[in-house]
Amino acid sequence: MRVALDSPPALPTPQDIEPIVTEEQVLPIGIPSPKPPKEVSVGVKITPTITPLPEVTITAVKGNLFIRRGPDMAFNPVGILYEGSSAVVIAQDVLSKWVQIVVPDSDQTGWVSIQTKYSKVGGDLSSLPNFTPTYWPVAAYLRNCTYHRMYIVPGGIRLPSRDEYPENEIWLYPGIYTVYDIDMPDEPAVLEVDIREGLEVEIQVDGSGDQRGCP
Repeated sequence: MRVALDSPPALPTPQDIEPIVTEEQVLPIGIPSPKPPKEVSVGVKITPTITPLPEVTITAVKGNLFIRRGPDMAFNPVGILYEGSSAVVIAQDVLSKWVQIVVPDSDQTGWVSIQTKYSKVGGDLSSLPNFTPTYWPVAAYLRNCTYHRMYIVPGGIRLPSRDEYPENEIWLYPGIYTVYDIDMPDEPAVLEVDIREGLEVEIQVDGSGDQRGCP
């Protein structure tokens, strides 16, 4: 038989093609079928960037500053910011114009007034959080039990005698005060007292040495 070299090869007939049988895999009873692998998601951990607040400071100038436990003169002193020293401001009370600071060389906080000529602020106060205390000072009183008029320093307060009740009692801010008897010729000092919140002090001796008690 002669085959032409340029002729294509003969294709097989359908009878010449052997079918391919695909078998379904059957696992023995009791053996679980394999689970498809879980998709693993690769995440990127994002660390938030914390922007620190700009530093704000307060410096005592031309004198010392009392640091008080609250934003008012009626609160007890908890420390002193000495002339030329500074402290970091952490908050402010906008209504009263006081700032909260970290008391130098301690882990305690306190308040300093920015309305006085003895304080100087460095930095932007508006960048700090506003804070309004929910606690109040406890009133302190000084009562004159004598029949002489008294003069209170500092403050320049005239305190009437017991005859003028109830004007013979005044409310004072915490601090150290000296009481003078202005009904005596030399106006002698009759009492020096350290007033603190909640304290009630009586002046019981006048400049002549006469002692009285309040009713």
